[in-house]
Amino acid sequence: MNIDRAVLAFAGLVVLAGLVLSQVYSPWWLLLSAFVGLNMFQAAFTGFCPAAIIFKTLGVKPGNAFR
Repeated sequence: MNIDRAVLAFAGLVVLAGLVLSQVYSPWWLLLSAFVGLNMFQAAFTGFCPAAIIFKTLGVKPGNAFR
């Protein structure tokens, strides 16, 4: 797995977790999904992604989008 796939998998997991938590506990958990979506949107234009930096630090091999 490379950083690109790891970032996408992590983002998808957090979005789904936010959706589930909003149904079980409070609609305020939807803000988590909104934050992830906004972060993915800005990363598409700037190339800056905190999750990619963390995965790189953990030793995940680089991909095409995040090196």
